[in-house]
Amino acid sequence: MKRIIVDFKKLTPEILNLLVEKFPDGYGIRDVIHFTNHKGQYIEAVEVKTDDTVYMVKISDQLVDSMENHEEEDSLEIDDSIKVDDIDLNDD
Repeated sequence: MKRIIVDFKKLTPEILNLLVEKFPDGYGIRDVIHFTNHKGQYIEAVEVKTDDTVYMVKISDQLVDSMENHEEEDSLEIDDSIKVDDIDLNDD
């Protein structure tokens, strides 16, 4: 399995979807992994997996904002799909 460290700036919609699905209410301290990369830098990340890849997404304030905004966009799309014509107001 490939292991890829992903910075917020390079976050794809696919990885963002995986994050929001795995952490719908946000991630907590127990979800954070800590490691040192090949350059000796200390990294904090959250992990999501696909069939062939483990993505370690670096934690940042921008990541939290993106996850929250993505979640809001999804709920807006769901709300927009409801039409008044689809609702039967008769009490028959």
